[in-house]
This record gives sequence, C-alpha cells and structure tokens, in this order.
Amino acid sequence: MEKSPSREHDFSAKLRQSSVVERLRAYVDWKRNGAPQGTMPQFGPLSINLDLTAACNFACPHCVDSGIINTGEYLTYNDIQHSLETLKERGLLSVILIGGGEPTLHRDFEDIVCMVKRLGLQVGIVTNGTRLDRVAAVVDQFEDKDWLRLSIDAGNRETFIKAHRPKVSIDLHTILQNAHDIKKANPALSLGYSFVIVWDGIEVGGVELAPNIDELDAAVRLALQYGFDYVSFKPCLIRLEGSKRESLLNETEEDRQQRLIVTLRDNLERAEQAADGRIAILQSVNLQALLAGQVEDLKKQPGTCHMQFFRTVLTPAGVYHCPAFRGIETACVAGPLGYADPEQFEATSKRLEQSIGSFNATEECHEVACFYHHVNWWVDKTIEKTGQAPVIDPIEDDNFFF
Repeated sequence: MEKSPSREHDFSAKLRQSSVVERLRAYVDWKRNGAPQGTMPQFGPLSINLDLTAACNFACPHCVDSGIINTGEYLTYNDIQHSLETLKERGLLSVILIGGGEPTLHRDFEDIVCMVKRLGLQVGIVTNGTRLDRVAAVVDQFEDKDWLRLSIDAGNRETFIKAHRPKVSIDLHTILQNAHDIKKANPALSLGYSFVIVWDGIEVGGVELAPNIDELDAAVRLALQYGFDYVSFKPCLIRLEGSKRESLLNETEEDRQQRLIVTLRDNLERAEQAADGRIAILQSVNLQALLAGQVEDLKKQPGTCHMQFFRTVLTPAGVYHCPAFRGIETACVAGPLGYADPEQFEATSKRLEQSIGSFNATEECHEVACFYHHVNWWVDKTIEKTGQAPVIDPIEDDNFFF
C-alpha cells in the first residue's frame, strides 16, 4: 500500500488552507468554465523557488542543475525586491532560496533574507552549508514555519567529499556544528538534513556516482548528534541526455529495481531504528513510489500541470513554471524581470495562462517522477466533477511551501 503523503508533501491539503482556498476555488471555477482566454484569475503564485545566483562552490556530479550553474548570472537585490513586492501584492506567501547555485554565495544574501521576512513571507533555505556564517548573521529573523535544510547526502566525511567535490576546504562536522549553533540560537527555525540516496550503477556523463545507500542510519545518528529536527530522504534523479528532464529509474531492469527496493527498505528500516522516535524521518513522494513499485505510475501525468498556477521558479535566466524544468525553453514563461512590476507581471501572467493551456504534461513530463503528481490529479478530478461546483472545505493554515 502506498504511504500517505507527509504534511510537507500533502500539497492538496496545502491548497485547502484557509489563506489559500479561495485561490484554489477561483482556479477550479475558471477551468470548469472552459478556461476562456484572458480570464485566468489574477493571482500570483502562492510560493516561488527563488534562485539567487548561478554561482556554486561545489561540483556535485549528481547535480541536476549542473548545466546552468557558474554562468556568472545572478539576480540583483533591487530586482528581487521589486519582484517580491509585486508578488506579495498578488498573494505570495512563501519563498524558497534554492537551486541553480548556492544561495549563500549571493553578495546580498543577508539583506535578501531580511527583505523576505520584512514582507511577511515564510522562508526556506536550501544550502550546502559552506557559508552558514551568513545564515547565522540573520538568525534572529526566522520564525515558526521557516526552515533551513542542508544538502549533506552522506553519513561520513569521505562520502560527503565524494558526493559534493567541494572547491573550498570544508569539513562535514564543521558544517553540522555550525548548523547546530544556528538552531540553538533560534529554536523556532526548523533544521533539516537532506539526503539524496545514490545506489550502485548510477552514472552521469559516463562516471559512476559514489553510492551512499548503506549510510542512511549513519546520517540519522549524525542528525541526532547535532540537533536536527528531521532527515529527508529522496532518490537520486538525473537529467536525461537529449530531453534534459529529471528522471528516476529510466530504463532500469525490473529485477534490478526489485533488488534495489529490498535494499532501500532494509536501510530505511535501520534509519528508523536509529531515529528511535527522537527525530522525524521524511520520505519524498518519489521515494515512496519507488518503494511501492509505482514509479511508472508517478510518471503518468494529467494533460494539464495545474501546479504551475500555484508556484513558479524565479531564476537569473528567467521565470520557469516547474523546478524540474529549470533552463528548459518550453517551461520558460518570462525573463528574469517577469515579476519586476505590475505591467511585467500582467505579461507573465498571460504567458502562464497560455502555458497552462498548451503545455502537455502527459507528453512533456512522461519521464518525470513528479512531486506534484498526486495534487495535479486531485485538482484535475475536482475540476471534472459533474453537477454543481464541488465543495472544497478549508483547513487550518500550516505552511505555504510548494
């Protein structure tokens, strides 16, 4: 039986939060009425992934964004401020500083975090941990529901170095201690240990990645030692040659998949035993599907990606409707100034409306084990319900990250 989504991954529930549900109802009504051109509800995204810079001081061989990092591109403080102010006026509720580079390398990182909080937005930060001094400098800004997640992907120093190939001198335990100090300084901030699971035989560019599948329990023990709130496990994705889309287990033999599932279950069980109820263990949507033997089901998307209405990705290269399609032209709905003022927001909204109508997720995402698979199908079925408009009951607000 497929595991129920955790609170962090239950996106249909997030869309029914009291502060969000009217936007969901407006979108469903628009689609039920045939989505006539030029009439899409004029809301902005609820949540955005904000890629501050393309710069990165790691050379992770498993990085799905390796083709777009270290280009010299970045978003300026003023452009970010104008974009967030425009989006806030149209209902933006959360910002995730992530992807396309290392966010803490942006020259204005601390000022940007302060700006996000000044606007009353929830903030999440995904970092490799090399510049946690910059997070520490704004530690007093964080509130309940804000989070900091470190991309560790290892249970020991040696694997950490092999997995990330840092270009700077850094020690795993120094990173973890710095994270511990930040958590101690502001316990309201949720602290996460991110672990991308790599198994034998995964190759990128003809080079086999260093496996870490036997280190899940060791990672949990490290997370406990340094006071983390949770460990998040997810399977390794790669960008397929030619399509450049993120994919999971593409063209992997059935018997090898079954052996992998057994090994994963054994190691996750050891991780749970190591946790002993003292720390949360999170499994990504696609990891749950892998364990259930349902990866191919997760790649069967409805024709419309509805989630592009509710969250987008703002990068130095432009605005994309999906984090799995960073840098791919078919997913680009605007340039980097697409949200910089009301006029440009309106133009971006029109292009997003066209994308919702024309982007065929069944075809374009058939290789992607999509995190938003379940919520896209849920919205699709809600729209297609016959008779009167479906009742969508609100639930209590929790967090607005998508």
